[in-house]
Amino acid sequence: MRTFAFLLHPLAVEDVYRKFSWARYLPVQWVEKGLTFCPPFKLSEVKGLRSPFGSAAGYFISVMLTSRQMLELPAQFVLQRIIQAGRLAERLGAGVVGLGAFTSVVGDAGITVARSLRIAVTTGNSLTAATAIAGTREAARLMGVDLKKSLVAVVGATGSIGKAVCRILPAEVRHLLLVARDPARLEKAAEEVRFLAGNEVSVDCTSEVKKAVQKADVILATSSSPDALIYPEDLKPGAIVCDIARPRDTSERVARERDDVLVFDGGLLEMPGDSNLGFNVGLPPRLVFACMAETMILAMEGRRESYSLGRELDPEKIAEIYSLALKHGFKLAELRYNEQVLDAAHCLAVRRRAFQRRASLQPA
Repeated sequence: MRTFAFLLHPLAVEDVYRKFSWARYLPVQWVEKGLTFCPPFKLSEVKGLRSPFGSAAGYFISVMLTSRQMLELPAQFVLQRIIQAGRLAERLGAGVVGLGAFTSVVGDAGITVARSLRIAVTTGNSLTAATAIAGTREAARLMGVDLKKSLVAVVGATGSIGKAVCRILPAEVRHLLLVARDPARLEKAAEEVRFLAGNEVSVDCTSEVKKAVQKADVILATSSSPDALIYPEDLKPGAIVCDIARPRDTSERVARERDDVLVFDGGLLEMPGDSNLGFNVGLPPRLVFACMAETMILAMEGRRESYSLGRELDPEKIAEIYSLALKHGFKLAELRYNEQVLDAAHCLAVRRRAFQRRASLQPA
């Protein structure tokens, strides 16, 4: 049996309240201060993960810092807490450890963590990138959208996943818009994509998220922002948003106020067999985030190697890990947002409402 571990952390203080209900009666500042003294701990055991080609067991390990703390506390402190969790994974017998959510963002995206451990480390970003593109392709099919004729925006285009997506998409789109906060890094990323894409693809960039979203037909949201970036008033009728960010880049208001757009949670896969995570990760049974799945697949393959590290992902590894996912029976999950499955009938209704809204916006 091959063994893995995967690191999780509370996205916000509200997640701490769900685990420790008594904490909600304390001031937020006290709770956050208390988290800085809390060591990593084993959250659950993963069982039943098997395919005809391999099996694995694993553990979820909690790093008790919120997303905002991961970004705002001194990077060295946060890295040491992540390394501490990695050493717990070593003691539990894991051969590979996956860095979930903001544990994969802090510092140099896993490189320092990997150098500090005796076991393999991955961020899971390669499979997340592959699954985001596959999900966007499926959403476009259901919505009757031709990606080659659409303006596709990537929010968080200078991050690990965003940059990888931007390098792969020119094979399927003709109009690409890169969006990120840092103008210098953004222009550099855009130049790299232009060089790879050639003259047949128009590649533009902007640091103004609002303006980019207002123009885009399809949006891949991949940022590491602790706050929402995409709001209902900015989306075009019929827009498609693949949101793989955790916390989400899309405001919760979008689902409530815009029934003429399709927003779905990207980066989700269905696991093979009778897998049991032993912990509620906020998904229905047998569904898993792609970053978790990458860690599982490496264990099932017996590959004790650091796979997805740093800001530059290898396109060949992205293709390889998606192929290995399919080999072991992982498959793209049905499109969904929160608890709702976004099937063909739902997408047809969204298309109709988008058509009606476009008509109402036309001048008389």
